[in-house]
Amino acid sequence: MKYLRLAVLAIGASASCFGASKEIVELQRDVALLQDQATRIQRTLDEKFAALQVLIQQAQDNSSRTASAVQSMPGEVSNRVGDQLRPILSVGQKVDGMQQEIQGLTDSVAQLAARMERLDAKLTDVTNKITLLAQPPAPPPTTNPNAPPAGLSATDLFANAQRDQQSGSFPIALKEYQDYLKFFGKTEQAPIAQFSIGQIYYDQGDFENATQAFDAVLEQYPDNSETPNAYYMKGMALYKGGQRAPAADSFKALIAKYPHTEQATKARNALRTLNLGTTSGKRRPMN
Repeated sequence: MKYLRLAVLAIGASASCFGASKEIVELQRDVALLQDQATRIQRTLDEKFAALQVLIQQAQDNSSRTASAVQSMPGEVSNRVGDQLRPILSVGQKVDGMQQEIQGLTDSVAQLAARMERLDAKLTDVTNKITLLAQPPAPPPTTNPNAPPAGLSATDLFANAQRDQQSGSFPIALKEYQDYLKFFGKTEQAPIAQFSIGQIYYDQGDFENATQAFDAVLEQYPDNSETPNAYYMKGMALYKGGQRAPAADSFKALIAKYPHTEQATKARNALRTLNLGTTSGKRRPMN
């Protein structure tokens, strides 16, 4: 009964919150009818059980009287037993009838319980639908703009960029190196990709962008295998772009930081040949 009351309260709350839709009102009416039927069946069962207890008590009383009569009048046992057993047999027949009625009522209760379970499932479905309709639509899923496309690997992208650079397909290689830095900018080959971008610009005569690309190597990857090369090529790009003093500064920074490298030797030669340092001499053109 408590379960029925909770179901009715749940339907009433849903109807008040969401405008008492026709389907919920019908469910509320069905549950109320079932509650009334269950109350009547329960009342009938209580009455039948009470009557059954009276009959059983009567049978017990008659049985006790019969046993007493048998003990006190041995000569008349046959006749008196027959007389005493008649009301007992009558009570037994009444008990059998009551059991059949109780069984019928039990079956009715089982059917009522099954029907209530179906109504409860339907009520749950309706409540879930109303809840979903009341909720705002979910926001679209956010995506990481720096996430690589599906199926794109760092190894393949870097290999394709190197191949296109070596074959002279500079625009394609440049785009591939830029994508590599976008998607895989934290890998060990990222400094090489950044340096290669500067080299492509340098080979195409775009010394301003080349200088910026080599400078990005020094700023973003300050201590890696490409750092000495970036210092040297930055100096060359500055010189080619007509910036002699900044070019000399880049060569001198390379010599100071990496004095025993091959790039430092090339920087010293560049300072002498280009007459960018303190060493005097005739300047010779460099490629």
